[in-house]
Amino acid sequence: MEKLIRKIAAMPPRTKMSLVIFALVIGFSLVAYIPLKPVQPIRKIPAKIMGADISFLPELEARGMKFFDHGQPEDAIQILKKYGFNYIRIRIFNDPAADSGYSPKKGFCDMEHCKAMARRIKSAGMKFLLDFHYSDYWADPGKQYKPSAWKNLDFPQLQHAVFDFTKKVITELHDQGTTPDMVQVGNEINHGMIWPEGNASHPDTLAALIKSGIAAVREVDPSIQIMLHLACGGQNAESRFFLDNMLSRGVAFDLIGESYYPQWHGTLEQLDSNLRDLGTRYKQDIIVVEYSRHKKEVNDIVFNLPGGKGRGTFIWEPLNTWESVFDKTGKMKDSLMEIYSALNRKYKIR
Repeated sequence: MEKLIRKIAAMPPRTKMSLVIFALVIGFSLVAYIPLKPVQPIRKIPAKIMGADISFLPELEARGMKFFDHGQPEDAIQILKKYGFNYIRIRIFNDPAADSGYSPKKGFCDMEHCKAMARRIKSAGMKFLLDFHYSDYWADPGKQYKPSAWKNLDFPQLQHAVFDFTKKVITELHDQGTTPDMVQVGNEINHGMIWPEGNASHPDTLAALIKSGIAAVREVDPSIQIMLHLACGGQNAESRFFLDNMLSRGVAFDLIGESYYPQWHGTLEQLDSNLRDLGTRYKQDIIVVEYSRHKKEVNDIVFNLPGGKGRGTFIWEPLNTWESVFDKTGKMKDSLMEIYSALNRKYKIR
């Protein structure tokens, strides 16, 4: 190196300048050919979410049901938006039209119904959470039936099936301009999903199946936020047991979702205690992604979690189920809907 430096020092000035220019040209040429990873745009997610799962809407409309705001007929999604909601959640099944499926012969909550609802949500200027059940029928802590088309698959094939189905759904939504802003990989999966392989008693294979779903979502659009959804609103030990098992197996996700129904998940005090602990224990933000009763109280708990860790809530099927905000004729219940207007103002939800 010293000899090279002495040779360069002994060169005439013009020769030195030519050598410097040559080195710069080569350097810039090399930089120009370095492959750069494309910058993924950040998906804009509201800081605070007031959401509703209205997956029943196409079925209700097919029966002829209409919705009214103070006597005036209006699209249900637009009414919810008017009163402060900014996010809609819808579920999807693998083959709901099967004889043993969620909607035999009719296929509600299938791919085509999902795409139609996604168009309506995005046209209304609202955000969209997609809930994969990975079943032909309801999936919850008491049942996680494997889709009939997957029954004879070995485990590697099952992993591929989860990946392929998830990617197909997200790709079709992306291609029509209605990419979900958030995705649940499984519904109420604290006891697992896609039984028996994905039962929570088999955490290694459960984690592998969840990872397959997450990988498919990320491959289509890495900016989509991923939620793991538990049905443990007031149950801290069970929440932590599940989350610790998944995190220790490398499952990477963005949000913790909890269901809260007091008949199954404890008191409001237990909900508050659980969410506060989860918010300090884990880096993920928290959403109560299903509830019906105690509308004001549930939202107050979530939006007052320490460190702003409570992202928001999704009321479950408020159009027609349990403590719904519309009656059976589609007329809005003013006293219940006003709760959401007040919450929107109180927490400045946009």
